[in-house]
Amino acid sequence: MPEEIKVSAPGRVCLFGEHQDYFGLPIIAAAINLRISINGKKREDNTIKIDLPDIGDSEEFSLDKEVVYTKERDYLKSAVNVLRRKGIRFPTGWDCHVRGTIPINSGTASSSALVVTWVKFLLEAAKAERAHDPEEIAELSFLTEVAEFKEPGGKMDHFSTALGGVVFIDFNEELEARKLKNSLKEFVLADSLQKKDTTGMLGYIKSHVLEGVTRIQKKIDGFNLKSPLEERENEEIEQLSPDVKRLLKGTLLTRDLTAEGRALFESEVFDHTRFGELLSRQHDILKDYIRISTPKIEQMMDAALNAGALGAKTNGSGGGGCMFAYAPEKAENVAEALEKTGAKAYIVRVDTGVRKE
Repeated sequence: MPEEIKVSAPGRVCLFGEHQDYFGLPIIAAAINLRISINGKKREDNTIKIDLPDIGDSEEFSLDKEVVYTKERDYLKSAVNVLRRKGIRFPTGWDCHVRGTIPINSGTASSSALVVTWVKFLLEAAKAERAHDPEEIAELSFLTEVAEFKEPGGKMDHFSTALGGVVFIDFNEELEARKLKNSLKEFVLADSLQKKDTTGMLGYIKSHVLEGVTRIQKKIDGFNLKSPLEERENEEIEQLSPDVKRLLKGTLLTRDLTAEGRALFESEVFDHTRFGELLSRQHDILKDYIRISTPKIEQMMDAALNAGALGAKTNGSGGGGCMFAYAPEKAENVAEALEKTGAKAYIVRVDTGVRKE
């Protein structure tokens, strides 16, 4: 009987802090119980064969040397190359089968969950010590998905998916990831079925916000995205061009809202109604300042709130994809209302991070 390995990792929702991680600002995210799993059987040779029936695809390549990329974002191959450069060696090949329940290209970190699962699988296959360190898995997954292809994204998805639970991550000079007490009940995640342009959206927002910071630094020495907003800072922001001004404002408003969210999770008694209100406030910032909502997402927001959700927001980079609603004791009603808008709804709860099954 050949050796078998099965690992899985969750999708995630961003509670507070969309478009913050690549600026080094904090986020709060939660892993959800929609997962990607990889089941592998050891081969006698050095070939990797991967079957991906959910997307009608397959991969095959040799482990004998550095793997050549044959398409954009060739993550299954880049993971092997990144790990090899870190000294990881693979004694044999594997036949792998990938399945998932996370909506694809919809803002719930399906690609990062796949990468985290695959990195964990490869480390387990190599019997590497790093296989037991979720933060190390997250770092290696970031190198695999983002750094290797010079993408504009950050580390939120990789750390949220690897660590699991509700996690506060501060992307300061030294990344700090801290599990928060999880008092959360049911969410309803809903896919608008509108595809989105993640990398294009990230690049546009990042360039405009950094332009605003650079312009203000010429007037206020030492200004950065962690600076408190005093009268002079606000006056300088108002002088910026319209797109730069609204994107910088949205980034700073989200920064401050994330701090409110952290205080809520760290309070002695968790206020579910207040949590819902903060979610909806975060959505309003993303809609009005970052402008990543869509008419379909707005229709879904209204349906969820009218059906009894305590709060709701768009999820991920935006421009389509998913939203979610916080709906303790009302999840069935909210899911039904969202399905009537033409969305695909999932009742979800917070889940654990990457794991060997």
